[in-house]
Amino acid sequence: MRWLFPWLVAASCLAADPVIHYSKSFPGSVPPYAGITLQRNGQAEYVEDADEDNPLKLQLHKAEVDEIFGLAEKLEKFKRPLEANLKVANMGLKTFRYEAEGERNEVKFNYSQDLDGRAMADWFERLTETAQHLIQLERTVRFDKLGVNKALLQLQAAMERRRLVALDEFLPLLDRVRKNESYLNMARERAAALAEAIRAAANAPPPTAAGNQNQ
Repeated sequence: MRWLFPWLVAASCLAADPVIHYSKSFPGSVPPYAGITLQRNGQAEYVEDADEDNPLKLQLHKAEVDEIFGLAEKLEKFKRPLEANLKVANMGLKTFRYEAEGERNEVKFNYSQDLDGRAMADWFERLTETAQHLIQLERTVRFDKLGVNKALLQLQAAMERRRLVALDEFLPLLDRVRKNESYLNMARERAAALAEAIRAAANAPPPTAAGNQNQ
């Protein structure tokens, strides 16, 4: 039984780590549903169906995770309301849930005037955009070589607007394109430039959430 005790201790510590769950339901938008689970160690899972059992997995940088969980602390771990209760258009029902050992708090809102709440929503919007660009790039790399350059242009535009996080996740796909002569030269050159930019910025502090999106 001695071998079992350390494993139980480790499992207990893991269960105590806080987790933030996010979802946005917005029928008619693309995607109509997005769900993200973010652990304190930076591991994230993204789904576009609440019942999906094969999520896209991402690894966020420590600075990104620290800022997100720091915002959760400012928001009292979602204990206080965020809904502005104003007559505004439907912007999608957003849900935040904070879970840790002995604690579970949840808040829902369509539109919020809380600056920290808007910043938190923007982080998860950026995570959603990141996942969508990863899915699109992987699809074109595998099945649509002529469409790769367009996907890279869209990726580049999102990077320039600072709408992406966990940029290291793109490196395997970018390296695959730049090394493979079966892709268009312009796509290979763009992939190489994007990969170089990501690696050059690897040690730079991440951008803060804009916090001014239509949340």
